[in-house]
Amino acid sequence: MRALREVPRAVWLLACGTFVNMAVSVGFAFVFLYATGPRGLGAGEAGVLVGIGGAGLVAGNFTGGWYGDRFGHRRVLLVAAVGAGVLLGAVPVLPTAALYGALPLAQYASGVQRAAQSALVAVIVPEGVRRQAFAVVRAAANGGFTVGPVLGAVVATRFSYDWLYVGEGVGSAGLACWTARVVPAAREVIRRRPREERSGGVWAALRARPAVLVLLPAIVVVDVVYRQQYSTFPVFLAEHGMDARVYGTLLAVNGGMLLCLELPVAVVLRKRSPLRVIGAGLVLVGAGYGVLLVGVGLGTCVVMMALLTLGEALYKTTATAYVADQAPEHVQGRFQSLYAGASISGVVLAAPLGGGLYAVAPGTVWPVCAGLAVVAGGAVLWSGGLFRPRRPHPSPGAAAPSPPPHPRPTARHLRRARAG
Repeated sequence: MRALREVPRAVWLLACGTFVNMAVSVGFAFVFLYATGPRGLGAGEAGVLVGIGGAGLVAGNFTGGWYGDRFGHRRVLLVAAVGAGVLLGAVPVLPTAALYGALPLAQYASGVQRAAQSALVAVIVPEGVRRQAFAVVRAAANGGFTVGPVLGAVVATRFSYDWLYVGEGVGSAGLACWTARVVPAAREVIRRRPREERSGGVWAALRARPAVLVLLPAIVVVDVVYRQQYSTFPVFLAEHGMDARVYGTLLAVNGGMLLCLELPVAVVLRKRSPLRVIGAGLVLVGAGYGVLLVGVGLGTCVVMMALLTLGEALYKTTATAYVADQAPEHVQGRFQSLYAGASISGVVLAAPLGGGLYAVAPGTVWPVCAGLAVVAGGAVLWSGGLFRPRRPHPSPGAAAPSPPPHPRPTARHLRRARAG
């Protein structure tokens, strides 16, 4: 397929490394079991450990691009991946009290790595190819995460939880080595612009791009809504007589559909208006939760998960590429950090907000989720019609546009010329 052949070789190789890294990066999924099992912590203490680890991950996503804009995205990715690898590999030998510092720091480094990787892809891929490039990397990550928990469960039950963290540490350090080998040095891929084009910071750039200012809070809202499938939704299923096997099957529907759809959707829709594609995806997420208002049953839940997944396939890759296309070159990393942080904010916010509402008024959770996602999608669609997208500056050395041709002289013009 021609659209995929346009993706640079470095991105394909980076995606291969991402697949392997995600396949072994499952320690965070077993933190609660590890803390309450081998480490002997109570449920409350384990919950605190999981919570501060999630906060570290979100903070890393929000700040990783700022480091990259200053020190180079490739360099920051390498340092963060090695740092996370060292911390995770040391988990088995650390005292329990030290985990409250080591795991959040490791998650912070992982978040920095994630933001730096997005910015690095944005830098090495030209505009017009970014949707399919980000889709390639996301497909690899989703594929790795699909097989990772299964392998992690086998390792944890047959060997030890400790080996999960050793394997994740080795995988993170290995990703750093692989990236250093397959991705060119930052100075070879970053295209510098004249000083006058680099004036102004990230806030000035955001104010000049109001559609991005609409998009970012919309993504925060929808991520909180979307991640209810990992918190209040399994409780809802259990209360309606559907056990963990049903929940696992629904998550498999999500993973399988993403693997099959996300890359083809990005290729087919690459020339469509990005804000319309994103807005439609957010509305579909709302429609998924709206289906639960019709009735509760296996069929309804499958339709709900299918709509959520289709919405995710539409908006996540497209939004990442859109933010990259809109970013001025000197703040590319910071734009990616803002989007990366927004896109993972539900890790911290979804469970307490959704769980609190479910405890007080369980019947309102799905109408509220559906309404919030539809409103967020409508706001993005509205911004797409109201604000015209900014086009990037021409790269240095590019040929200046040709002046319009002079109109062909008429007989009247010729008579005037002779008279003068």
